[in-house]
Amino acid sequence: MNRLTSTLLTTTILTSVAGVASAQDTLNALVWCDHMDPELIAPFEAAHNVTVNLREYEGTGAALALLEQSRPGDWDVLVIDGIDVFRAVDAGILAPLPADELPTADFFPEVVMDDVNTVDGVTYAVTEKFGYNTISYNAARVDPADMESLATVWSETYQGRISIYDYYLPVMGLAALSEGIDTADISADNLDTLGDVMATMRSRAASVAGVVAAQTALATGEVDIVVGGGEWLTAVLAEEQPDLTWTIPSEGAVRWTQSLGVVEGTQQPDLALEFVKYIVSPEGQARLATSSCFWGMPANAAAGDFLTDEQKAVLRWDDQPDYLARTQLYPAPDDALDMAMQDLWLDTLAQ
Repeated sequence: MNRLTSTLLTTTILTSVAGVASAQDTLNALVWCDHMDPELIAPFEAAHNVTVNLREYEGTGAALALLEQSRPGDWDVLVIDGIDVFRAVDAGILAPLPADELPTADFFPEVVMDDVNTVDGVTYAVTEKFGYNTISYNAARVDPADMESLATVWSETYQGRISIYDYYLPVMGLAALSEGIDTADISADNLDTLGDVMATMRSRAASVAGVVAAQTALATGEVDIVVGGGEWLTAVLAEEQPDLTWTIPSEGAVRWTQSLGVVEGTQQPDLALEFVKYIVSPEGQARLATSSCFWGMPANAAAGDFLTDEQKAVLRWDDQPDYLARTQLYPAPDDALDMAMQDLWLDTLAQ
């Protein structure tokens, strides 16, 4: 996911940092907005008598730039898109983690993702949360049956009633799935096919929007469908607007994951590791899954013991085996293909 910033709900910011605190009773973390929730952070602070200074960022590139501009030891913990862990490892940004101290045996097997979080037999990150870029919609304003196939989601029936999530990888992944192309098989050879799908999708859409704008448009009725949405877009709105929901179409959807690691050079490696272990503990996972910024599935299935039946229902807990089987990971293109995909995306937006 192109990183979530905030939602219609007001997210309480625990700590606002203009710079970076360096005292030994603080932990400095570069995070996504779901970690800004005091309900998640306060228990760790109390248990370790520490202040967690949080800096929210959007996009892996922004995090890497912040780290490059910082001094060694300024940052202790990093949340990162699962598909970008290798970039952080290649850049020497992540420190090794003791795999035997991580509760991955309790994880949903599909999101352990050793091939992503481990490099040359060394673990550098751990999956903490996952979910789906798929189709969000207003069930009172569309035919839910139409949402069960990508072929009808962006059909003429919904001309001008669609918003497209403004991140090229998951949306192009959905375009590929609509044509029977696996996300892992996107290549220069099929970009023209994806371009045709994207052109049709864009011609039907009222907007291409980030998280807040897409949520607002769906909640206010400006649009009835968000292509690329999912539980993370609608779950926080479910109580007040139960008609706002999401589905995995028959063709499948794209699965996002976010990982957590310790920053190489931290002056507090033990405390940083304790933070990682707390976040992936059942209690930490339950709080992260239901963060006030956005909801998503906890990687640790043991978190289910700390979620209410109502929270599990919103997360579609019992449907996860089916969803995991029918969804594919984000496209992970090499640099040349990634540039070509970005160019295609920009061309689509310009139409």
